[in-house]
Amino acid sequence: MKSFLKQFFKNESGASAAEYALILAIVGVALGAAALALSVQIQNSMTRAADQIEACNAGDASCAPAATPT
Repeated sequence: MKSFLKQFFKNESGASAAEYALILAIVGVALGAAALALSVQIQNSMTRAADQIEACNAGDASCAPAATPT
């Protein structure tokens, strides 16, 4: 095992196609997870906006325009 590790760390050959594929797969999974998390946040924001629009259309007093800072 010790000789394998020494040989492994001495090996200076370039990355093979399999290593590039592994890196690409890891990056792809990370991007997919980020897209999924972002889609949930966007969906929640759209739902809140739709709820607020419905409340204003129903005459709810909470939909008054926000005060502008001076």
